[in-house]
Amino acid sequence: MNMQQIRKALSTELKRLETQRINVRTAMKALGDLPVGRGQPSTSSVTIRRKPKFTRAGLERIAAAQRARWAKVKAARVGAVRK
Repeated sequence: MNMQQIRKALSTELKRLETQRINVRTAMKALGDLPVGRGQPSTSSVTIRRKPKFTRAGLERIAAAQRARWAKVKAARVGAVRK
């Protein structure tokens, strides 16, 4: 392939991609006005609520409580096996 053929091929590919981009944007615009799923508004008009972040101390308290719960479960299993 010489340079002219490469340029022509790239130009053709660019035109094809631009047409595709226009089609995708048109479809997105059409979908943006429609309800999503079970009659819910589209995500473009809904604000997304971020999850609250836990502090390190809060995470440590949660982890300690979970370890305590598992210790209780494991102790009950060991007690049941020994009987």
